[in-house]
Amino acid sequence: MDFQTIQYEKSGGAARLTLNRPDRLNSFTVQMHEEVKAALDDLEQDASIRTLLLTGAGRGFCAGQDLSDRAVAPGGEAVDLGESVEKRYAPLIRRLTSLPMPVVCAVNGVAAGAGASIAFACDIVIAAKSAKFIMSFANIGLVPDSGASWVLPRLAGQARALGMALTGAPVSALEAADWGLIWKCIEDDALREEAEALLAKFAAAPTRGLAETKKLIRTAFTRSLDDQLDLERDKMRELGFSEDYREGVDAFMNKRKPEFKGR
Repeated sequence: MDFQTIQYEKSGGAARLTLNRPDRLNSFTVQMHEEVKAALDDLEQDASIRTLLLTGAGRGFCAGQDLSDRAVAPGGEAVDLGESVEKRYAPLIRRLTSLPMPVVCAVNGVAAGAGASIAFACDIVIAAKSAKFIMSFANIGLVPDSGASWVLPRLAGQARALGMALTGAPVSALEAADWGLIWKCIEDDALREEAEALLAKFAAAPTRGLAETKKLIRTAFTRSLDDQLDLERDKMRELGFSEDYREGVDAFMNKRKPEFKGR
């Protein structure tokens, strides 16, 4: 597929997806949604890919929805925003959170509205020191979508979630790291290097174990402690028979670097 709104490349066991509408702060259009979906389709069909990087081109990560792309429907009628969420944003969030591999997000600039929600849906989020996160929905009379109303109170607590959602005040990358919204705040000129180091680590890691770890943690709120303990037991039993576990133990015992295959 000839992409117009994103850049997509694969190498060294990693995929890199860059939102590429820098003149519009990488805001989403229907075309961008379709191209991101096509890239993720390709990613899931390629067994050699074991991690994904999501980032933005230019000075912003993603400003959320391009309002000019859905201002009115044909004939001048109002657009059904619920349909947009149901068909475009919710499937994207579900997909990012359930991909069987670590998803790294490098927030290189402003992440606003659904752009911030998409960043928070990734597994490891690093942000340039100059980046900001903005829940801008309140400024146009809407509610946080793309999972933001679910993830914000769980990551930052109710008080901070309400503050972000009701005021639309920007939260700096430093604050976001301090609040537990992201993994790390990085100096601007070191962001890409840090992202690539994470990709290299995950591309060489025991992917199956990482995928099960991701699933365990992301679904933990739906279970009791007893149920979680039982599930941990089941996954330990399953992974104990994997090739990667045997390779990891053998490498440790023989004091060599392991060569994991993700199986």
